[in-house]
Amino acid sequence: MIPALLVALEPPLDPSGDEARGELRRELVRPEYYQDDIVDRLGRWLDRLISSTVDAASGSSGLAAAAAILVVLLLVGAVLFLVSRARRTAAGQPASAPALTGEVITADALRARAEAALAAGDATSALVDAFRAAAVRQVERGRIEDLPQATAHELAGALVAVFPEHRAAVLHGADLFDGVLYGERPASPDQAGELLALDDALAGRTVHR
Repeated sequence: MIPALLVALEPPLDPSGDEARGELRRELVRPEYYQDDIVDRLGRWLDRLISSTVDAASGSSGLAAAAAILVVLLLVGAVLFLVSRARRTAAGQPASAPALTGEVITADALRARAEAALAAGDATSALVDAFRAAAVRQVERGRIEDLPQATAHELAGALVAVFPEHRAAVLHGADLFDGVLYGERPASPDQAGELLALDDALAGRTVHR
């Protein structure tokens, strides 16, 4: 019984340890992961695990070597599956999620809330409310349509049509909004300030900061 099992599990396996390591590297160096430090650390940890397992297996019996490598390959497969699902979820969510909530609130109230959050050190909430204030203000003035289900970039497109001279700032603001709200990236006070300045610019106000 044991000799037959040994023959069945003896290397080489498909894929080999080197192939699995290469596949892992190719997946985790995709651009989507450049700013995800935890995935980078995970990739380095798995790389070390594969290397140490393959090295150890080379001096072990065929059965032990095959079992060790098989476990590592299964682990790599599970990690690739999980991070691929996480990437698809993160990539798909901002594109379909409405930028404005069902909350009934004026642009001035959103602006005041954004400024209060920034003063309290909550740059993330400040940035989100500042972008919403900029959009809602233009809805209130009748310059863009009231589209409750519009995404941040759909709102940005409507704003750019009215304010083409602010195209770069508006599109950048939508990117920041999506990245912070749906990509779970931390906002900086400077970024929140950019969105408040965008609201000022679209409102025709000159503010010295």
